Amino acid sequence: MAKIEGERDFVPVNIAVLTVSDSRTLETDKSGKVLAERIGGAGHHVAARDIVPDEVADIVARVKGWINDPEIDVVIATGGTGVTGRDITPEAFAQVYEKEIPGFGELFRMISFQKIKTSAIQSRATAGLANGTYLFAIPGSTGACKDAWDDILVHQFDASHHPCNFVELMPRLKEHLPNHSHRHDKEAQPQPEPGNTRSLDGRGR
Repeated sequence: MAKIEGERDFVPVNIAVLTVSDSRTLETDKSGKVLAERIGGAGHHVAARDIVPDEVADIVARVKGWINDPEIDVVIATGGTGVTGRDITPEAFAQVYEKEIPGFGELFRMISFQKIKTSAIQSRATAGLANGTYLFAIPGSTGACKDAWDDILVHQFDASHHPCNFVELMPRLKEHLPNHSHRHDKEAQPQPEPGNTRSLDGRGR
């Protein structure tokens, strides 16, 4: 069957999962497990998974390590996005961001409002970019992880999603940096069919 004009191929991406918690272990980390299962189920790769305490320095160190790993494309952190004294994940991520993606937090809270009403106001879910890597920080509950992935991220990390998605932008995320490479060019940009010259613009531990 010939490909429909404008149809895009699915491209798996490498996603690291970070749980921010003073008490969880890999065995008790249900939220990290939910994310890992959904990432794999969608056809992507869980490139790394870790747990760090609610300490800014620990979060920043782990995230910086991952954004400098050429085999990691996305970091999703769960936990520490509330308003209590130990909830400091947004502050840690802010130290790493080169550019924020405010629409993610706005959309997440809109989705949460539909389910938990005004309690959604306590979420400080956030997202941004650093060194060509997408960064997302979401609440630590399994329900929040499901909402973030099922209602937002699974679509934005599907290269075939119309009208636009995060994957098609990957080749351009580091174009402001000197000597940047286009590792995803051939992966994220579907190759033209014979006779069709139209093009589509669109890193474990």
